[in-house]
Amino acid sequence: MNRISFCVITLNVEKNLARALKSAQGVAEEIIVVDCGSTDRTLEIAREHGAKVSFRAWTNFGDQKNFAGAQASCEWIYTLDADEELSEELRASLLEWKQQEAKLNAYEMARLTWYLGGWVRHSGWYPNLQQRLYRKDAAKYSGIVHETLEFEGETGCLKGDLLHYTVENFAEHEAKAEKYSTLAAQKMFDEGKRSWRAAMWLATPWTFLQNFFIRLGFLDGYRGALIAQMAARSVRLKFQKLGVLVREEQEHKSR
Repeated sequence: MNRISFCVITLNVEKNLARALKSAQGVAEEIIVVDCGSTDRTLEIAREHGAKVSFRAWTNFGDQKNFAGAQASCEWIYTLDADEELSEELRASLLEWKQQEAKLNAYEMARLTWYLGGWVRHSGWYPNLQQRLYRKDAAKYSGIVHETLEFEGETGCLKGDLLHYTVENFAEHEAKAEKYSTLAAQKMFDEGKRSWRAAMWLATPWTFLQNFFIRLGFLDGYRGALIAQMAARSVRLKFQKLGVLVREEQEHKSR
């Protein structure tokens, strides 16, 4: 039988954590929670659900998830975010997979997102395949902003949705756009990218059109319109912030 360690990285996630951990029970042989300094009930909730809790000061998403995986005792790792939940179909799929011979190093599943009170099935948000189940000694995460799982070979696919409870109100979506655009701008700057003006003016409207029309966001109603709007705004913010970094660099060199 394939044994799975579920790994969750946390910071002040008391609102969602119990739901995530409860969905893993009965599928996981163990649950690993790596926290980076929660001040709410996160750690208490983790222990109430039988998780093994450890601390690691925050560096980036990839590092945190790799550290969590290193704490696991099982051959297989499932990376679960605190604001996610296994659907019943996905739970059943995982239980069936555990009884089979695993011939691949990583498996993916669709993620279905709950946004402002409804499920989003278009807008480029679904099926949003996520590589979350992997063999511990054959894969690792890399990347600072949108970390990716690196491994050799093909990816298997499991049935059932990973449910994602992402945003409860529009202000929360705006805050995420600010946070991730800052990280994205720094990443581009560190990679040597310095052109930003043309990209900002061209990519921003294209992002809206792509999400709302090409990716059928209009079928998601007002949620689709907001998603397209915020995707475009995130692109604009990303390049604006890259421009700030470029100007600061130029000013420093001219001194």
